[in-house]
Amino acid sequence: MTVSHKSTLVFGLAIAGQAVARELVQRGESVVLADDAVSDLHQAFSKQIGMPLVPLTNSSEINQLLKSVIRLAPAPGIPEGHPIIIAARELGVEICSELELAYRFEQRRGIGSRPMVGITGTDGKTTTTLMAAAILESAGLRTMAVGNTDVPLISALNTDARAFAVECSSFRLAHTQQFRMCASAWLNFAPDHLDWHPNLNDYFEAKAKMWAHCVEGDVAVAPFDDLRIIKAAQASNARIVTFGIAGGDYHSFDGWLCGPMGRIMPISEMGRSLPHDVSNALAATAVCLEAGLANVADVASALQIFKNAPHRIQFVGEKGGVRWFNDSKATSPHAVSVALNSFENIVLIAGGKNKGLDLSALAEQPSRMRAVVAIGDASDEIAHAFTGVCEIKRATSMQEAVNVADSIAQDGDVVLLSPGCTSYDWYANYGQRGEDFMKCVGKLLTGKE
Repeated sequence: MTVSHKSTLVFGLAIAGQAVARELVQRGESVVLADDAVSDLHQAFSKQIGMPLVPLTNSSEINQLLKSVIRLAPAPGIPEGHPIIIAARELGVEICSELELAYRFEQRRGIGSRPMVGITGTDGKTTTTLMAAAILESAGLRTMAVGNTDVPLISALNTDARAFAVECSSFRLAHTQQFRMCASAWLNFAPDHLDWHPNLNDYFEAKAKMWAHCVEGDVAVAPFDDLRIIKAAQASNARIVTFGIAGGDYHSFDGWLCGPMGRIMPISEMGRSLPHDVSNALAATAVCLEAGLANVADVASALQIFKNAPHRIQFVGEKGGVRWFNDSKATSPHAVSVALNSFENIVLIAGGKNKGLDLSALAEQPSRMRAVVAIGDASDEIAHAFTGVCEIKRATSMQEAVNVADSIAQDGDVVLLSPGCTSYDWYANYGQRGEDFMKCVGKLLTGKE
């Protein structure tokens, strides 16, 4: 097979990879497709867009193909240690993420590029991105929430959107060279994704790329009490704005969301007002107001009716004074700690497939715990973490976990699925895990099988 020396190699053919390939082809560019495991679906996609699909079975084939293309566009799921990434670096082949290519295409838009605001962080990205999109919508801007969501940024370019709220994962930021946004917030940082990044510093540096290409006039929104994130902002050309419940330019005071301009709205009027909701709202508010894309009234209108995405401390139901919450999206100890901070008297269902993280951090709030039900491949690690902290039970299925939790919980307790691990031992994704949990809880609450 002959490959054009102006081709882009798109490696990894899930949602983002296919979106990149389609957009490149629509723009008249040549594409070569590849994946670790070529399937019938990949063959069908190759035929659909009229571009070759190449099987890569060894390092020689990888090197030969990389030498014949102008760039590599890896899917977000392709880790830093993958042979294709290592080989591309050794050969000096440009590596561009979906965000980077989308940004370059948007800058060439004939009638001018549209404003982008963005969010990164270990936890809270999706919620805060959706909040920012809601605020911009309230301001009259047709806004799409894109990036590390169901819609890649590159797929949204050919829509009637007037603005983009971009959820920026480290996977997508790692391979950027020009990508920037007019205002962006870094919510927090904690160990995560060490199955993708070679070490914690690499993970941090990937996040920091969100501000690496800022120009004068751009805004970096940082937590007021995280000096490492603030230093990353100071290393950029952006103007720095801080946020936090207890302090910062945007903060909470006397039951209000507040900013440099004064009071913004009563926290009691927010659609959701748990501590992490308030923190996320402050970040989203700062991004939208400091970008000059919305005003205080727009913020209040949006946050009063805001509803979060599912599987994020999602209320499932109540029976006998026991409330049940689905936090299946919590796949790291840091994410679990956010949920634990929201409740007392917790029966925690935790476990799954660990991604190289220290799970002992799950047990750092013993006063809030009544019991833990350990599930999945990491059940031994979960049980070890909570030894001497609270009652420990084990379960070998979600239904059993729900039943065990129900047998322990008392009036006034909270049963919380907040796994601290990925779902890949029992489920295809965290959404499937959350749906199963809600189904099992539904049976319990209704008494119907």
